[in-house]
Amino acid sequence: MMTRKRRNKTLKLAKGYWGAKSKHFKMAKQAVMKSGNYAFTGRKLRKRDFRSLWITRISAQAKVCGMNYSTLIHGLRLAGIDLNRKMLAELAVSDKDAFAVIADKAKAAAAR
Repeated sequence: MMTRKRRNKTLKLAKGYWGAKSKHFKMAKQAVMKSGNYAFTGRKLRKRDFRSLWITRISAQAKVCGMNYSTLIHGLRLAGIDLNRKMLAELAVSDKDAFAVIADKAKAAAAR
């Protein structure tokens, strides 16, 4: 009973896989384990990819404001502005005026 239940659970997870991987338990088990590893890795990579995207967006808008990314981030630290990169990127895309104000404060703090 329990063996059948366990096998069906694995086969259900392998549904839609190509060829014997969705029909034969042994191959299905291997494919499901591999896909689990890919999913685990993908969750870690997604965080890297998003951070990279945010930095690219912030950098592009910082150049419009007359400074580069590292100067902007350094100026924000000196100015005591605690905004994470996700929020900075959102401002860079949706509210360019607010980003410009923040960039000016960072530029003034970095110049001191």
